[in-house]
Amino acid sequence: MAKYLLAHDLGTSGDKVTLFDTDGNSVSSSTIQYPVHYFGGHCAEQNPDDWWRAVAEGTRRAIEGIRPADVIGVSFSAQMQWCLPADREGRPLRPAMIWADHRAVREKEFLTREIGFEDFCGITGHRPNESYTLEKIMWLKSHEPDVYRKTYKVLQVKDYIIFRLTGAFVTDYSDASGTNALDLRRMDWSEPILTASGIDTALFPELHQSVDVAGYVTREASELTGLAEGTPVVCGGGDGPCSAVGAGCVQDNALFATFGTSAWIGGTSKQIFEDKDRILMCFAHVIPGKYMPCGTMQAAGSSYSYIRGLLEPGADYEELDRLIEAAGPGAGGLIFLPYLIGERAPRWNEKCSGAFLGMRMEHGKPEYLRAVIEGVAMNLNLILEAYRRQMRAEEMILTGGGARSDTVCQILSDVLQVRLNVPDHVDTATSMAAAVIAGVGVRAYPDFGEIRRFLGQDRSFRPDQRNAALYQQMERIFDDSYHALEPVFDELETLHRDEAGEQADHA
Repeated sequence: MAKYLLAHDLGTSGDKVTLFDTDGNSVSSSTIQYPVHYFGGHCAEQNPDDWWRAVAEGTRRAIEGIRPADVIGVSFSAQMQWCLPADREGRPLRPAMIWADHRAVREKEFLTREIGFEDFCGITGHRPNESYTLEKIMWLKSHEPDVYRKTYKVLQVKDYIIFRLTGAFVTDYSDASGTNALDLRRMDWSEPILTASGIDTALFPELHQSVDVAGYVTREASELTGLAEGTPVVCGGGDGPCSAVGAGCVQDNALFATFGTSAWIGGTSKQIFEDKDRILMCFAHVIPGKYMPCGTMQAAGSSYSYIRGLLEPGADYEELDRLIEAAGPGAGGLIFLPYLIGERAPRWNEKCSGAFLGMRMEHGKPEYLRAVIEGVAMNLNLILEAYRRQMRAEEMILTGGGARSDTVCQILSDVLQVRLNVPDHVDTATSMAAAVIAGVGVRAYPDFGEIRRFLGQDRSFRPDQRNAALYQQMERIFDDSYHALEPVFDELETLHRDEAGEQADHA
Protein backbone atom coordinates (compact mmCIF):
# COMPACT_ATOMS: atom_id res chain seq x y z
CA MET A 1 0.00 0.00 0.00
CA ALA A 2 1.29 3.47 -0.92
CA LYS A 3 2.75 5.71 1.77
CA TYR A 4 2.79 9.49 1.61
CA LEU A 5 4.75 12.56 2.67
CA LEU A 6 2.95 15.87 3.23
CA ALA A 7 4.85 19.07 2.37
CA HIS A 8 3.85 22.59 3.35
CA ASP A 9 5.53 25.44 1.47
CA LEU A 10 4.65 28.41 3.67
CA GLY A 11 5.33 31.36 1.38
CA THR A 12 4.73 35.08 1.64
CA SER A 13 1.35 34.98 -0.07
CA GLY A 14 0.07 31.53 0.81
CA ASP A 15 0.63 27.93 1.84
CA LYS A 16 1.20 25.48 -0.99
CA VAL A 17 0.29 22.04 0.31
CA THR A 18 1.52 19.05 -1.69
CA LEU A 19 1.05 15.37 -1.02
CA PHE A 20 3.79 13.16 -2.46
CA ASP A 21 4.05 9.42 -2.48
CA THR A 22 7.39 8.01 -1.36
CA ASP A 23 8.35 7.36 -5.01
CA GLY A 24 8.44 11.13 -5.52
CA ASN A 25 5.17 11.56 -7.40
CA SER A 26 2.92 14.52 -6.65
CA VAL A 27 -0.50 13.12 -5.72
CA SER A 28 -2.36 16.34 -4.96
CA SER A 29 -1.56 20.01 -4.49
CA SER A 30 -3.41 23.19 -3.62
CA THR A 31 -2.53 26.68 -2.46
CA ILE A 32 -4.44 28.60 0.19
CA GLN A 33 -3.78 32.33 0.01
CA TYR A 34 -3.36 34.77 2.89
CA PRO A 35 -2.74 38.53 2.83
CA VAL A 36 0.22 40.72 3.81
CA HIS A 37 -0.48 44.05 5.48
CA TYR A 38 2.01 46.68 4.27
CA PHE A 39 1.96 50.09 5.97
CA GLY A 40 4.12 52.98 7.09
CA GLY A 41 6.62 52.55 4.26
CA HIS A 42 8.67 49.84 6.00
CA CYS A 43 6.19 47.72 7.93
CA ALA A 44 4.88 44.34 6.76
CA GLU A 45 2.79 42.04 8.94
CA GLN A 46 0.65 38.93 8.74
CA ASN A 47 -1.97 37.36 10.96
CA PRO A 48 -0.72 33.92 12.16
CA ASP A 49 -4.30 32.70 12.36
CA ASP A 50 -4.36 33.01 8.57
CA TRP A 51 -1.40 30.62 8.34
CA TRP A 52 -3.09 28.05 10.53
CA ARG A 53 -6.36 28.25 8.61
CA ALA A 54 -4.41 27.75 5.37
CA VAL A 55 -2.50 24.77 6.79
CA ALA A 56 -5.61 23.10 8.20
CA GLU A 57 -7.72 23.61 5.07
CA GLY A 58 -4.87 22.73 2.71
CA THR A 59 -4.12 19.54 4.64
CA ARG A 60 -7.74 18.42 4.52
CA ARG A 61 -7.80 18.99 0.76
CA ALA A 62 -4.46 17.25 0.17
CA ILE A 63 -5.30 14.02 1.99
CA GLU A 64 -8.88 13.71 0.79
CA GLY A 65 -9.40 10.23 -0.59
CA ILE A 66 -6.49 8.53 1.17
CA ARG A 67 -6.16 6.89 4.57
CA PRO A 68 -4.72 9.50 6.97
CA ALA A 69 -2.65 6.77 8.60
CA ASP A 70 -0.78 6.34 5.29
CA VAL A 71 0.77 9.82 5.71
CA ILE A 72 4.04 8.83 7.37
CA GLY A 73 5.52 12.31 7.81
CA VAL A 74 4.81 16.04 7.56
CA SER A 75 7.37 18.77 7.06
CA PHE A 76 7.87 22.34 5.92
CA SER A 77 9.69 24.86 3.81
CA ALA A 78 8.93 28.34 5.08
CA GLN A 79 9.75 32.00 4.64
CA MET A 80 12.37 33.18 7.12
CA GLN A 81 13.37 36.12 9.35
CA TRP A 82 10.08 36.44 11.19
CA CYS A 83 9.16 37.77 14.59
CA LEU A 84 6.05 36.24 16.12
CA PRO A 85 5.88 36.73 19.91
CA ALA A 86 3.80 34.03 21.61
CA ASP A 87 2.82 33.40 25.22
CA ARG A 88 3.28 30.13 27.18
CA GLU A 89 0.17 28.66 25.57
CA GLY A 90 1.52 29.48 22.11
CA ARG A 91 -1.02 32.24 21.54
CA PRO A 92 0.24 35.07 19.30
CA LEU A 93 0.53 38.36 21.16
CA ARG A 94 0.46 40.54 18.03
CA PRO A 95 0.61 40.16 14.24
CA ALA A 96 3.87 38.69 12.97
CA MET A 97 6.51 40.97 11.48
CA ILE A 98 7.60 39.28 8.25
CA TRP A 99 10.89 39.28 6.38
CA ALA A 100 9.89 42.41 4.41
CA ASP A 101 9.41 44.46 7.60
CA HIS A 102 12.27 46.96 7.85
CA ARG A 103 11.31 49.15 10.80
CA ALA A 104 14.20 48.05 13.06
CA VAL A 105 16.89 50.23 11.48
CA ARG A 106 18.07 51.79 14.76
CA GLU A 107 18.38 48.36 16.32
CA LYS A 108 20.54 47.22 13.39
CA GLU A 109 22.76 50.27 13.83
CA PHE A 110 23.05 49.63 17.58
CA LEU A 111 24.21 46.03 17.07
CA THR A 112 26.70 47.13 14.43
CA ARG A 113 28.27 49.58 16.89
CA GLU A 114 28.24 47.21 19.86
CA ILE A 115 29.60 44.06 18.16
CA GLY A 116 31.38 45.54 15.14
CA PHE A 117 30.35 44.83 11.58
CA GLU A 118 33.07 42.32 10.72
CA ASP A 119 32.83 40.45 14.03
CA PHE A 120 29.06 40.20 13.66
CA CYS A 121 29.36 38.78 10.15
CA GLY A 122 32.02 36.36 11.35
CA ILE A 123 29.78 35.01 14.10
CA THR A 124 26.48 34.73 12.24
CA GLY A 125 27.41 34.51 8.55
CA HIS A 126 25.13 37.52 8.04
CA ARG A 127 25.23 41.28 8.26
CA PRO A 128 23.35 42.96 11.06
CA ASN A 129 20.17 44.00 9.28
CA GLU A 130 16.70 45.28 10.11
CA SER A 131 15.05 42.42 8.21
CA TYR A 132 16.26 39.81 10.71
CA THR A 133 14.43 38.45 13.73
CA LEU A 134 16.75 39.69 16.47
CA GLU A 135 16.50 43.33 15.41
CA LYS A 136 12.72 42.99 15.29
CA ILE A 137 12.64 41.61 18.83
CA MET A 138 14.76 44.56 19.97
CA TRP A 139 12.29 46.93 18.29
CA LEU A 140 9.45 45.13 20.05
CA LYS A 141 11.14 45.50 23.43
CA SER A 142 11.55 49.26 22.91
CA HIS A 143 8.22 50.07 21.27
CA GLU A 144 5.79 47.47 22.63
CA PRO A 145 7.15 46.62 26.09
CA ASP A 146 3.88 45.11 27.31
CA VAL A 147 3.96 42.60 24.47
CA TYR A 148 7.63 41.87 25.10
CA ARG A 149 7.04 41.19 28.82
CA LYS A 150 4.33 38.66 27.99
CA THR A 151 6.43 36.88 25.36
CA TYR A 152 7.46 33.31 26.16
CA LYS A 153 8.90 32.37 22.75
CA VAL A 154 9.59 34.18 19.50
CA LEU A 155 8.65 31.92 16.61
CA GLN A 156 9.21 31.63 12.89
CA VAL A 157 6.22 30.81 10.69
CA LYS A 158 6.84 27.05 10.50
CA ASP A 159 7.67 26.96 14.22
CA TYR A 160 4.20 28.30 14.99
CA ILE A 161 2.57 25.69 12.75
CA ILE A 162 4.66 22.96 14.41
CA PHE A 163 3.38 24.18 17.78
CA ARG A 164 -0.21 24.10 16.54
CA LEU A 165 0.28 20.54 15.27
CA THR A 166 2.32 19.10 18.15
CA GLY A 167 2.46 21.51 21.11
CA ALA A 168 6.27 21.69 20.85
CA PHE A 169 8.30 24.93 20.79
CA VAL A 170 11.21 24.14 18.43
CA THR A 171 13.12 25.59 15.53
CA ASP A 172 15.74 24.20 13.17
CA TYR A 173 19.28 25.40 12.51
CA SER A 174 18.50 26.80 9.06
CA ASP A 175 15.72 29.07 10.37
CA ALA A 176 17.80 29.92 13.43
CA SER A 177 20.63 31.08 11.17
CA GLY A 178 18.17 33.59 9.70
CA THR A 179 17.58 35.29 13.04
CA ASN A 180 20.93 37.14 13.36
CA ALA A 181 21.32 35.42 16.73
CA LEU A 182 22.95 32.06 15.87
CA ASP A 183 26.69 31.42 16.12
CA LEU A 184 27.22 29.58 12.84
CA ARG A 185 30.41 27.89 14.02
CA ARG A 186 29.19 26.78 17.43
CA MET A 187 25.66 26.08 16.13
CA ASP A 188 24.13 27.64 19.21
CA TRP A 189 22.62 30.97 20.18
CA SER A 190 25.36 33.62 20.35
CA GLU A 191 25.94 34.79 23.90
CA PRO A 192 27.91 37.95 22.93
CA ILE A 193 25.26 39.10 20.44
CA LEU A 194 22.32 38.39 22.73
CA THR A 195 24.06 40.07 25.65
CA ALA A 196 24.67 43.17 23.55
CA SER A 197 21.09 43.15 22.28
CA GLY A 198 19.57 42.84 25.73
CA ILE A 199 17.41 39.94 24.55
CA ASP A 200 16.99 36.85 26.74
CA THR A 201 18.22 33.62 25.13
CA ALA A 202 15.21 31.84 26.64
CA LEU A 203 12.94 33.61 24.14
CA PHE A 204 14.31 31.42 21.36
CA PRO A 205 12.97 27.90 20.81
CA GLU A 206 14.93 24.69 21.28
CA LEU A 207 17.37 24.03 18.42
CA HIS A 208 17.12 20.93 16.21
CA GLN A 209 18.34 19.55 12.93
CA SER A 210 15.87 20.03 10.07
CA VAL A 211 15.39 16.25 9.86
CA ASP A 212 14.57 15.80 13.56
CA VAL A 213 11.05 14.77 14.48
CA ALA A 214 9.68 17.79 16.38
CA GLY A 215 6.66 15.94 17.76
CA TYR A 216 3.49 14.17 16.80
CA VAL A 217 0.06 15.38 15.68
CA THR A 218 -2.17 15.94 18.70
CA ARG A 219 -5.79 14.89 18.98
CA GLU A 220 -6.94 18.52 18.59
CA ALA A 221 -4.76 19.06 15.49
CA SER A 222 -5.96 15.76 14.07
CA GLU A 223 -9.58 16.90 14.31
CA LEU A 224 -8.79 20.19 12.56
CA THR A 225 -6.50 18.90 9.80
CA GLY A 226 -7.68 15.36 9.15
CA LEU A 227 -4.22 13.93 9.84
CA ALA A 228 -4.03 10.84 12.00
CA GLU A 229 -3.23 11.48 15.64
CA GLY A 230 0.41 10.59 16.24
CA THR A 231 1.62 11.41 12.71
CA PRO A 232 5.31 12.46 12.91
CA VAL A 233 5.99 16.15 12.27
CA VAL A 234 9.56 16.82 11.08
CA CYS A 235 11.14 20.24 11.78
CA GLY A 236 11.75 21.26 8.16
CA GLY A 237 13.66 24.38 7.21
CA GLY A 238 13.82 27.88 5.85
CA ASP A 239 12.87 28.37 2.22
CA GLY A 240 16.37 29.48 1.20
CA PRO A 241 18.19 26.28 2.21
CA CYS A 242 15.16 24.21 1.16
CA SER A 243 15.34 25.72 -2.31
CA ALA A 244 18.87 24.33 -2.69
CA VAL A 245 17.63 20.80 -2.03
CA GLY A 246 14.58 21.28 -4.25
CA ALA A 247 16.81 22.37 -7.10
CA GLY A 248 18.87 19.21 -6.71
CA CYS A 249 21.79 21.32 -5.50
CA VAL A 250 22.95 18.94 -2.77
CA GLN A 251 26.60 18.49 -3.80
CA ASP A 252 29.42 20.80 -2.72
CA ASN A 253 30.07 23.88 -4.89
CA ALA A 254 26.89 23.55 -6.94
CA LEU A 255 24.90 26.77 -7.60
CA PHE A 256 21.27 27.49 -8.37
CA ALA A 257 19.03 30.51 -8.81
CA THR A 258 15.42 30.99 -7.78
CA PHE A 259 13.19 33.59 -9.44
CA GLY A 260 10.03 34.02 -7.40
CA THR A 261 8.50 36.89 -5.43
CA SER A 262 12.05 37.57 -4.36
CA ALA A 263 15.09 35.99 -6.04
CA TRP A 264 18.36 34.56 -4.92
CA ILE A 265 21.47 32.70 -5.98
CA GLY A 266 22.52 30.01 -3.54
CA GLY A 267 24.50 26.83 -3.25
CA THR A 268 25.66 24.01 -1.03
CA SER A 269 29.01 23.97 0.74
CA LYS A 270 30.71 21.79 3.32
CA GLN A 271 32.38 24.90 4.72
CA ILE A 272 31.14 28.32 5.79
CA PHE A 273 31.34 30.48 2.66
CA GLU A 274 33.36 33.60 3.50
CA ASP A 275 32.56 36.61 1.31
CA LYS A 276 34.98 39.42 2.11
CA ASP A 277 32.69 42.03 0.54
CA ARG A 278 29.76 40.78 2.66
CA ILE A 279 27.41 40.78 -0.32
CA LEU A 280 26.51 37.16 0.36
CA MET A 281 25.19 35.61 3.53
CA CYS A 282 25.61 32.04 4.76
CA PHE A 283 22.96 29.86 6.38
CA ALA A 284 23.09 26.58 8.20
CA HIS A 285 21.79 24.09 5.67
CA VAL A 286 18.83 21.76 6.02
CA ILE A 287 21.38 19.06 5.13
CA PRO A 288 23.10 18.30 8.46
CA GLY A 289 26.72 19.40 8.52
CA LYS A 290 26.51 21.61 5.42
CA TYR A 291 26.06 25.32 4.75
CA MET A 292 24.11 27.31 2.21
CA PRO A 293 25.71 30.53 0.88
CA CYS A 294 23.11 32.87 -0.56
CA GLY A 295 22.66 36.29 -2.09
CA THR A 296 19.03 37.40 -1.95
CA MET A 297 17.35 40.36 -3.61
CA GLN A 298 14.02 41.67 -2.35
CA ALA A 299 11.69 42.31 -5.28
CA ALA A 300 12.09 40.12 -8.36
CA GLY A 301 8.77 38.61 -9.37
CA SER A 302 7.02 41.17 -7.20
CA SER A 303 8.52 43.97 -9.33
CA TYR A 304 7.22 42.23 -12.46
CA SER A 305 3.78 41.69 -10.91
CA TYR A 306 3.65 45.32 -9.84
CA ILE A 307 4.44 46.67 -13.31
CA ARG A 308 2.18 44.10 -14.96
CA GLY A 309 -0.68 45.25 -12.69
CA LEU A 310 -0.14 48.85 -13.76
CA LEU A 311 0.39 48.31 -17.49
CA GLU A 312 -1.35 45.07 -18.45
CA PRO A 313 -3.53 43.90 -15.55
CA GLY A 314 -5.57 41.48 -17.66
CA ALA A 315 -2.74 39.93 -19.65
CA ASP A 316 -1.68 36.31 -19.21
CA TYR A 317 2.00 35.48 -19.04
CA GLU A 318 2.20 34.20 -22.63
CA GLU A 319 0.95 37.55 -23.87
CA LEU A 320 3.47 39.31 -21.63
CA ASP A 321 6.27 37.18 -23.07
CA ARG A 322 5.29 38.28 -26.59
CA LEU A 323 5.42 41.91 -25.51
CA ILE A 324 8.84 41.45 -23.89
CA GLU A 325 10.25 39.77 -26.97
CA ALA A 326 8.95 42.61 -29.12
CA ALA A 327 11.12 45.07 -27.20
CA GLY A 328 14.37 43.28 -28.00
CA PRO A 329 17.54 43.03 -25.86
CA GLY A 330 18.32 46.23 -23.97
CA ALA A 331 14.69 47.42 -23.92
CA GLY A 332 15.53 50.36 -26.14
CA GLY A 333 18.00 51.75 -23.59
CA LEU A 334 15.48 51.70 -20.73
CA ILE A 335 16.94 50.60 -17.39
CA PHE A 336 15.02 49.58 -14.27
CA LEU A 337 16.36 49.55 -10.71
CA PRO A 338 14.27 46.83 -8.97
CA TYR A 339 14.40 48.26 -5.46
CA LEU A 340 10.70 48.69 -4.70
CA ILE A 341 11.04 47.64 -1.06
CA GLY A 342 14.67 48.56 -0.42
CA GLU A 343 17.31 45.96 -1.18
CA ARG A 344 19.37 43.25 0.39
CA ALA A 345 22.10 41.82 -1.84
CA PRO A 346 24.06 43.37 -3.37
CA ARG A 347 23.10 46.84 -2.03
CA TRP A 348 22.09 46.21 1.59
CA ASN A 349 20.28 49.54 1.61
CA GLU A 350 16.79 49.81 3.09
CA LYS A 351 16.48 53.39 1.77
CA CYS A 352 16.86 52.73 -1.95
CA SER A 353 13.80 52.64 -4.15
CA GLY A 354 12.80 51.64 -7.66
CA ALA A 355 13.51 53.79 -10.70
CA PHE A 356 13.29 53.78 -14.49
CA LEU A 357 16.20 55.49 -16.22
CA GLY A 358 16.58 56.53 -19.83
CA MET A 359 12.84 57.04 -20.37
CA ARG A 360 11.92 58.42 -23.79
CA MET A 361 8.71 59.05 -25.68
CA GLU A 362 9.29 56.06 -27.94
CA HIS A 363 9.20 53.60 -25.06
CA GLY A 364 5.97 51.63 -24.70
CA LYS A 365 4.70 48.71 -22.65
CA PRO A 366 7.10 46.16 -24.21
CA GLU A 367 10.16 48.17 -23.19
CA TYR A 368 8.92 48.76 -19.65
CA LEU A 369 8.10 45.09 -19.12
CA ARG A 370 11.42 43.91 -20.56
CA ALA A 371 13.38 46.50 -18.59
CA VAL A 372 11.95 45.08 -15.37
CA ILE A 373 13.14 41.54 -16.17
CA GLU A 374 16.54 42.82 -17.33
CA GLY A 375 16.88 44.94 -14.18
CA VAL A 376 16.22 41.92 -11.98
CA ALA A 377 18.73 39.91 -14.02
CA MET A 378 21.43 42.60 -13.76
CA ASN A 379 20.96 42.79 -10.01
CA LEU A 380 21.30 39.01 -9.79
CA ASN A 381 24.46 39.18 -11.88
CA LEU A 382 26.06 41.50 -9.33
CA ILE A 383 25.29 38.81 -6.75
CA LEU A 384 26.79 36.12 -9.00
CA GLU A 385 29.98 38.15 -9.33
CA ALA A 386 30.49 37.75 -5.57
CA TYR A 387 30.56 33.97 -6.06
CA ARG A 388 32.79 34.22 -9.09
CA ARG A 389 35.50 35.87 -7.02
CA GLN A 390 35.98 32.46 -5.37
CA MET A 391 34.67 29.86 -7.82
CA ARG A 392 33.74 29.17 -11.40
CA ALA A 393 30.12 29.64 -12.34
CA GLU A 394 29.28 28.50 -15.85
CA GLU A 395 26.16 26.45 -15.17
CA MET A 396 23.25 26.81 -12.76
CA ILE A 397 19.86 25.32 -12.01
CA LEU A 398 16.89 27.71 -12.19
CA THR A 399 13.70 27.28 -10.18
CA GLY A 400 10.76 29.46 -9.15
CA GLY A 401 7.74 30.80 -10.98
CA GLY A 402 9.86 32.93 -13.32
CA ALA A 403 11.40 29.77 -14.76
CA ARG A 404 8.08 28.90 -16.41
CA SER A 405 8.77 31.57 -19.03
CA ASP A 406 11.26 30.73 -21.79
CA THR A 407 11.63 34.46 -22.42
CA VAL A 408 12.62 35.17 -18.81
CA CYS A 409 14.97 32.18 -18.76
CA GLN A 410 16.78 33.35 -21.91
CA ILE A 411 17.20 36.89 -20.57
CA LEU A 412 18.64 35.51 -17.33
CA SER A 413 21.02 33.23 -19.24
CA ASP A 414 22.18 36.12 -21.45
CA VAL A 415 22.75 38.53 -18.58
CA LEU A 416 24.30 36.01 -16.16
CA GLN A 417 26.33 34.38 -18.96
CA VAL A 418 25.62 30.89 -17.67
CA ARG A 419 23.88 27.81 -18.97
CA LEU A 420 20.58 27.51 -17.10
CA ASN A 421 19.06 24.09 -16.53
CA VAL A 422 15.38 24.17 -15.65
CA PRO A 423 13.86 21.20 -13.76
CA ASP A 424 10.48 19.84 -14.76
CA HIS A 425 8.81 21.10 -11.56
CA VAL A 426 9.96 24.70 -11.17
CA ASP A 427 7.14 25.74 -8.84
CA THR A 428 7.47 22.87 -6.39
CA ALA A 429 11.20 22.89 -5.60
CA THR A 430 10.79 23.88 -1.96
CA SER A 431 7.79 21.56 -1.57
CA MET A 432 9.89 18.66 -2.84
CA ALA A 433 12.63 19.64 -0.40
CA ALA A 434 10.14 19.56 2.47
CA ALA A 435 9.02 16.10 1.35
CA VAL A 436 12.61 14.84 1.25
CA ILE A 437 13.25 16.32 4.71
CA ALA A 438 10.17 14.49 5.98
CA GLY A 439 11.33 11.28 4.30
CA VAL A 440 14.82 11.46 5.78
CA GLY A 441 13.35 12.42 9.16
CA VAL A 442 11.07 9.38 9.35
CA ARG A 443 13.77 7.16 7.80
CA ALA A 444 11.87 6.43 4.63
CA TYR A 445 14.94 7.80 2.77
CA PRO A 446 18.61 7.27 3.61
CA ASP A 447 19.83 10.74 2.59
CA PHE A 448 19.15 13.90 0.55
CA GLY A 449 20.29 12.26 -2.66
CA GLU A 450 16.73 10.92 -2.80
CA ILE A 451 15.71 14.26 -4.33
CA ARG A 452 16.48 12.48 -7.62
CA ARG A 453 13.17 10.63 -7.16
CA PHE A 454 11.36 13.94 -7.57
CA LEU A 455 13.35 15.80 -10.23
CA GLY A 456 13.83 15.62 -13.96
CA GLN A 457 15.32 18.19 -16.33
CA ASP A 458 12.87 19.97 -18.60
CA ARG A 459 14.71 22.67 -20.56
CA SER A 460 18.14 24.21 -20.91
CA PHE A 461 19.18 27.71 -22.01
CA ARG A 462 22.57 28.84 -23.27
CA PRO A 463 23.65 32.49 -23.31
CA ASP A 464 23.41 34.30 -26.63
CA GLN A 465 26.88 35.74 -27.00
CA ARG A 466 25.58 38.43 -29.38
CA ASN A 467 23.89 40.04 -26.38
CA ALA A 468 26.82 39.73 -23.96
CA ALA A 469 28.55 43.02 -24.84
CA LEU A 470 25.27 44.96 -24.73
CA TYR A 471 24.34 43.61 -21.32
CA GLN A 472 27.82 44.22 -19.91
CA GLN A 473 27.59 47.86 -20.97
CA MET A 474 24.08 48.16 -19.56
CA GLU A 475 25.08 46.60 -16.26
CA ARG A 476 27.84 49.17 -15.83
CA ILE A 477 25.26 51.93 -16.35
CA PHE A 478 22.85 50.06 -14.04
CA ASP A 479 25.44 49.97 -11.26
CA ASP A 480 26.60 53.55 -11.81
CA SER A 481 22.98 54.74 -11.73
CA TYR A 482 22.39 53.16 -8.34
CA HIS A 483 25.48 54.78 -6.83
CA ALA A 484 24.65 58.16 -8.38
CA LEU A 485 21.17 58.01 -6.86
CA GLU A 486 22.21 56.99 -3.33
CA PRO A 487 21.99 60.57 -1.95
CA VAL A 488 18.64 61.00 -3.69
CA PHE A 489 17.36 57.83 -2.01
CA ASP A 490 18.39 59.27 1.36
CA GLU A 491 16.50 62.51 0.70
CA LEU A 492 13.41 60.67 -0.52
CA GLU A 493 13.47 58.50 2.57
CA THR A 494 13.56 61.56 4.82
CA LEU A 495 10.71 63.13 2.87
CA HIS A 496 8.65 59.95 3.09
CA ARG A 497 9.16 59.65 6.84
CA ASP A 498 8.22 63.30 7.35
CA GLU A 499 5.03 62.84 5.32
CA ALA A 500 4.16 59.65 7.19
CA GLY A 501 4.67 61.47 10.50
CA GLU A 502 2.39 64.32 9.45
CA GLN A 503 -0.32 61.91 8.35
CA ALA A 504 -0.08 60.13 11.70
CA ASP A 505 -0.39 63.45 13.54
CA HIS A 506 -3.56 64.31 11.59
CA ALA A 507 -5.11 60.88 12.06
